[in-house]
Amino acid sequence: MSERKAVILVSGGLDSATVLAMARDAGFACHALSFRYGQRHEAEILAARRVAAAQSVVRHVVTDIDLRAFGGSALTSDIAVPKGRSMQAIGEGIPVTYVPARNTIFLAFALAFAESIRAADIFIGVNAVDYSGYPDCRPDYIAAFERLANLATKAGVEGSAKFSIHTPLITMTKAEIIRTGQTLGVDYALTLSCYDPGADGLACGACDACTLRRKGFAEAGLRDPARYRETVSP
Repeated sequence: MSERKAVILVSGGLDSATVLAMARDAGFACHALSFRYGQRHEAEILAARRVAAAQSVVRHVVTDIDLRAFGGSALTSDIAVPKGRSMQAIGEGIPVTYVPARNTIFLAFALAFAESIRAADIFIGVNAVDYSGYPDCRPDYIAAFERLANLATKAGVEGSAKFSIHTPLITMTKAEIIRTGQTLGVDYALTLSCYDPGADGLACGACDACTLRRKGFAEAGLRDPARYRETVSP
């Protein structure tokens, strides 16, 4: 039987670390893909490397895209990252941390990677429950991209592959994601969820991503192993 290959988008956060573990548990030979896309910090890439190495991926590709050339997001420009928002505020509207078309760009690269290694499966850790309102994390978007993948590739058109975009976390709460990862042995101490970490790699503890992470660990009844700045209470 030929090896089942998959491309896994790995950001270094807890969601992508969990998805990678789920793909491995499902029997896929995992090829990780991460992006240096002009984000505010290098800490995300360092976390992605840690996660990929810990889970013994076949190959980890880190590629460069300069989305800072466009800006339009707090993650790729000098717009301030929102801090200290309530859960209600986080759940309303699309925040300034949304990066224009980011998941479409990432999935397009993942599709090219997958076709080049004759893989038909792509995993991405999008979530439509505990998330910050991003339009490219929704089921309709994923279904549309999967249709595109099978229309816009040689493998799809010739029938040598039927591409599938796997989103195993899409209907899970953050607490459910964390519990799932725990059962699969994910070391969340290796991950970084923060939008605005310090130069020392410590998470801010107050941005939307940190707030959602801290809430998830609290609801899961587990200690969050992330390293936060001293000014933020555990």
